[in-house]
Amino acid sequence: MKHTLIPILTACGLISANANLFQYNVSFSDLGEANPSLGTGLGTVDYDNVLHTLSLSLNFSGLTGTTTASHIHAPTAVAGSGNAGVATTTPSFALFPLGVSSGSFANVLDLTQASSYNPSFITGHGGNTTQAEADLVESFAAGKAYWNIHSTFSPGGEIRGFLTAVPEPSSLGLLGLGAIGLATRTLSKRNARAATN
Repeated sequence: MKHTLIPILTACGLISANANLFQYNVSFSDLGEANPSLGTGLGTVDYDNVLHTLSLSLNFSGLTGTTTASHIHAPTAVAGSGNAGVATTTPSFALFPLGVSSGSFANVLDLTQASSYNPSFITGHGGNTTQAEADLVESFAAGKAYWNIHSTFSPGGEIRGFLTAVPEPSSLGLLGLGAIGLATRTLSKRNARAATN
């Protein structure tokens, strides 16, 4: 088993090292917003570090007001809470449905283009899109970025959701292989002890 496990773990490690898609889920609510809302939403943000793109997808409903803007804020001082400035497109993502209380949205941002960012985010993060991208993605990984939907009811934001990393399949595979290896080793030691007693 030991001779088989090492090549499998090495192969899974290589798959993980070459991963180019980092996936995040976003669950929207009024948590962290100034005004209570029954609005909800579910979204995804997929970052491709080879193509330098963000693929955004969202379904939302139940807003008290009608939408006025939507974008990603980052970085907060503490993971999972707090406020931050707008990092992405201002005043709102292109094609985001405005003037509605429910809807769907999907778009792709090219992170090599300055138009994908708030100009002040670029200025505060190296003055170029390369550093802005690196800092934005770092805030995703650290849990310090949230996607916000602003409305007529709550101009500062009616609902938001922090980006939560989705474990990549190779990491889950490594975890499973590690558990199998640990279980096999424990059984082998028990059997060895039983044989000597």
